[in-house]
Amino acid sequence: MQSSVRVMSRVHWPRKVVVLLSMGMLLLTACGGGGGATSSGGGLNGGGGGSSAGQIKLGALATLTGPFAALGKDGMRGVDLAVAEFNGTVAGKKITVVKESSDATPNVARDAARKLIEQDNVDLMVGPLSGDEGLAVRDYAKTKPDKVFLNGSSGAEDTTLRNGAPNFYRFNTDGVQWMAGLGPYVYKTQGFHRVVTVAEDYSFPYSQVGGFMTGFCGAGGHVVKKFWVPLGTTDYSSVVSAIPKDIDAIYVALGGSDGVNFLKQYVQFGGKGKLIGGSITVDQTVLSTKGTLYQRVLGVASAGPIADNNPDPAWQSFVQAYKAKFSDGLPSPSLFAHAYYLNTKAALLALKQVNGDLSNGQAKLKDALANLQFDTPTGAVKLDSHHQAIGNIYVTVVDKKADGTLYNKLVQIVPSVNETLGFPEDQYLKMGPFNRDTPSCP
Repeated sequence: MQSSVRVMSRVHWPRKVVVLLSMGMLLLTACGGGGGATSSGGGLNGGGGGSSAGQIKLGALATLTGPFAALGKDGMRGVDLAVAEFNGTVAGKKITVVKESSDATPNVARDAARKLIEQDNVDLMVGPLSGDEGLAVRDYAKTKPDKVFLNGSSGAEDTTLRNGAPNFYRFNTDGVQWMAGLGPYVYKTQGFHRVVTVAEDYSFPYSQVGGFMTGFCGAGGHVVKKFWVPLGTTDYSSVVSAIPKDIDAIYVALGGSDGVNFLKQYVQFGGKGKLIGGSITVDQTVLSTKGTLYQRVLGVASAGPIADNNPDPAWQSFVQAYKAKFSDGLPSPSLFAHAYYLNTKAALLALKQVNGDLSNGQAKLKDALANLQFDTPTGAVKLDSHHQAIGNIYVTVVDKKADGTLYNKLVQIVPSVNETLGFPEDQYLKMGPFNRDTPSCP
């Protein structure tokens, strides 16, 4: 991060030191022991003490351990990139970023969010990364109505569609939206009519599989079997051996190390079937991995909120800014960098609109976010009545550049996809929440 942004850690003073200092340094201890922009301060919550007048504290939560660690690292790059665009300040106040890690499990994500809000006293937060984490943080947000929560990249549909929190905002499209256009494309263009699915057994892959099947089954396709595996699975031999022979392709919704492990083992076991990728299965966090899966992922169709070779000048500028800032980054920003960037930038734009006013339970900020529309590297974005983004989706196929680098090549843009995939909301809700069994088209 640039020098204008500080990643804070909470200081715990020994009891004896506090006693000795309490009489002579009352003012300093009341300010968190420091003063100035480096103070950990206190968030605004129900009229309590706020951050120092010269700063706004922004919490950032991502998975920096576990199977999605590489994804979380790129998500944090997105936060840093957005803050850098504002030169680390908004409305004349320094943006102090306080980073916290989770491990893709809901309990850890909830506890990390609680630490940011209740111990680090951030004014608002961005995160988390993964689906079940998003549901947990959304529920925690309901207990802190005077704080603003923005999503990181978590893509479970019901984070916003059903039982949302009025102070939780998601400026990235969700896992169902990310699949718009993919089902009809692989059915009509690639000729895949009978497929099986392999996905992790939790809310985000339910959204991915459900979104894919809505289009694929609607086009006339059949999903003859579904395989659900625990998050963090390392041995896929039983899944690979059980995949039927009379299918056209395997739809894979596995991310991070899970995706890499499955693809490598499928190749090692001699798998010859064609593949279809979930949004994070052939994301740059996987494509940048070298080894035996290189040739097997060429030509794999997928869909999501980005396309690596999107010719739009706004996307190209975003890629160049990412590469210039992060020498250790991926060949192209992942959807996680993109999502965290969008949500962080939304927070900063809204703060600018209200001149940093966080009074009255952050009422002005909430209103600004609910009505915010802005241009992004992937087109204009705005929120629906559920505080969920409406945005463009990109159908892609994996290709390689002249230097051998793999990338997702744009083949189709599906514009302005909403949370119900264009269906009337009441009709869409009657389908029921996507889960292990719904939808079905064997």
